[in-house]
Amino acid sequence: MQKIRFLSGSALKIIAAIAMVVDHVGLLFFPSQNIFRIIGRLSFPIFAFMISEGARYTKNKLRYFLLMFSLATVCQVVYYFFDNGSLYMCILVTFSLSVLLIYSLNWFKRCIFEKDGSIFLKILSGSLFIGLSLAIYYLTTVLTIDYGFGGIMVPVLASLFDFRKIDAPSALRKLDTLFVRVICLTVGLIILAFIGGPNQKYALLATPLLLLYSGSRGKYKLKYFFYIFYPLHLAVLEGIYMLLQAL
Repeated sequence: MQKIRFLSGSALKIIAAIAMVVDHVGLLFFPSQNIFRIIGRLSFPIFAFMISEGARYTKNKLRYFLLMFSLATVCQVVYYFFDNGSLYMCILVTFSLSVLLIYSLNWFKRCIFEKDGSIFLKILSGSLFIGLSLAIYYLTTVLTIDYGFGGIMVPVLASLFDFRKIDAPSALRKLDTLFVRVICLTVGLIILAFIGGPNQKYALLATPLLLLYSGSRGKYKLKYFFYIFYPLHLAVLEGIYMLLQAL
C-alpha cells in the first residue's frame, strides 16, 4: 500500500490550491460554466484533511490556532470594507472553529482513557466538547459561515480516531490509520452532499486523492502556504475583476 501512496502533503495542498483558483475564477468570470465549480469542489476536502493533519502533528497547538484565527480576522475585515459590509465568514473561520473542536475532542479522549484520571475531568472535558459544539452550531445559525456547521465538523470527523499520545485500548489505536481517517472525512462529505448545493457531491472525488497521501510533508516546506495563498489569490482575482469592470 505504501508504494501507491505517492502524494505528499505539499502535493495535496498544491492540487487543492489549483482547484480553489479554478473555482474562484469560474465564480467571478464564468458564472454560467459549472465545470469550474465542479473542479473547485476538490479543494475543500483536501484542505479540511490537511487541517486535521496539522492539528494532529503541530508542536505548538496554540500558535497553530492563533495563526489561522488571526488571518481569518484580517480576511473578514477586508471583506467587510470591500464587499459592502458583508458578514459572510470565510473558510479560515470555518477551519479555526474546526481546530477548536479537534483540540476539545482530543482533551476529552485523553481524560476518558487516562487510567488515573478523575471523574470530574472526564465529565468536564465531555461537557466542554458538547457545549462548544452546541455553541458553534448556534453561531452558524446567526452568521453565515462558509460550509456551515457540517463543514466545520468534516476535519473533526477526520480526527475522530486520532489516538496519538493517548492511552487508548489497542483495538481503538488500530483504527488510527489513513484509511479510517479518510473514510471518516468522507462520511462528513456525504452529509454535506445532502445538505449542501447540487455541486457538493463532487467533493467526494477528492477521496481517492487523499488515499494516495504518503504521510510525508514533501520536498518543499509549505507549512504556511495555505494561510498566505488564500487571501493573496482572492486579492489578485478581485483586483483583476474590478479592473475589467472599470474598462
